[in-house]
Amino acid sequence: MKKALIAACVGIISGAVVTTQVAAPLLAQEAARTTNVYQQLDLFGDIFERIRSQYVEEVDETELIEAAIDGMLTSLDPHSSYLSPEDAADMRVQTRGEFGGLGIEVTQEEGFVKVVSPIDGTPADEAGVEAGDFITHVDGESLLGLTLDEAVDLMRGPVGSEIVITIAREGVDEPFDVSIIRDTIKLTAVRTRTEGKTVVLRVTTFNDQTYPNLEEGIAKQVEEAGGIDAVNGFVLDLRNNPGGLLTQAIKVSDAFLESGEIVSTRGRNPADGDRYNAQSGDLATGKPLVVLINGGSASASEIVAGALQDHRRAIVVGTRSFGKGSVQTVMPLRGDGAMRLTTARYYTPSGRSIQALGISPDIVVEQPRRDPGATAEEEEETSAARRARSEADLRGALSNDSLTEDEIRQIEDDRAKAEASAKLREDDYQLAYAIDILKGLTALGDKD
Repeated sequence: MKKALIAACVGIISGAVVTTQVAAPLLAQEAARTTNVYQQLDLFGDIFERIRSQYVEEVDETELIEAAIDGMLTSLDPHSSYLSPEDAADMRVQTRGEFGGLGIEVTQEEGFVKVVSPIDGTPADEAGVEAGDFITHVDGESLLGLTLDEAVDLMRGPVGSEIVITIAREGVDEPFDVSIIRDTIKLTAVRTRTEGKTVVLRVTTFNDQTYPNLEEGIAKQVEEAGGIDAVNGFVLDLRNNPGGLLTQAIKVSDAFLESGEIVSTRGRNPADGDRYNAQSGDLATGKPLVVLINGGSASASEIVAGALQDHRRAIVVGTRSFGKGSVQTVMPLRGDGAMRLTTARYYTPSGRSIQALGISPDIVVEQPRRDPGATAEEEEETSAARRARSEADLRGALSNDSLTEDEIRQIEDDRAKAEASAKLREDDYQLAYAIDILKGLTALGDKD
């Protein structure tokens, strides 16, 4: 018995020795990494001190440190960055839906500033800036080599002041200048209207007002239409919507879903992932839904489009979306600053990550490009030239006396509706296409 106990004890001691031998190299490696990190921090301190004391001009120490912090964060990905106290305050204001500027969401691609999307009704939108445009110069100064924050700072300025940006656009041979007057940007998160029997929901951003605006807009349009039975469907227009709050994207998706997953997020640690599910209740009461997207639809817009597409709740129409599939967390820092850090990727209900891939529409519909140099008069002349002459335009044509006044009035009403649809097709081909889809679905439903 004693021999057995001794053998067991020896076995336990041997196991402890083996464990110690395996763990020792790992501990040594960790200690070496820690030592290297401290050496690098000492190196940073040495460089900072050399700059502070020997640079050709006196430097602002606070700005120097902030630049170093921002450089560390921006080296990670295009969406991580340092927010100075002023930038953090601006971001909080933007989230509430009002701020000063041009009205564009931008990112950086290969050293150039790229427009993710112009915001509806803003100076940039009215000046003709388009999603996918590259801004190469501001007031004649090149943006090449500047960080995104530095480029944005150049575009900022007092409300009412003029700025000239130089744009390079795909399909246009030469860069061209656009003059914009800076203004206070007041975001209306959701604009609603009715086209025929279709309710159009134009969502421009995802801020604190998005879901309340959506809910109120749907109720108003349905009431004005004479009730939900008078509506043939809804178009959720997410084109050129750069995104915003994840919470609002979840609420907007939930507005049209009765159940099921909306989106999931997965971080560095699998245990930190979250899953968000829909609650019962559909603001559209099951009516057909078409979602419009394009290359300016990013982030929160892609969450909504992906959720409704995966659940087959909506037909997605347009062109491939931007492809921003990451989640940023804004973390307050001492001194009222903050940092925006990418902390997770998000996935659609089917498990798709759209990072760098985007949401592919069910039906690809390109929006015809307008000539940036054409005047309103030239566009009208082109439109008029497309309209063919008819029998009624011929001199001495016979009149139609076989119809009653009521029949003639009905024909004229139908023609007015058709002409309105044709004008919409010229003004916004993608939206007209979406409305035509809903008309087709309604016609099929009536046959059933």
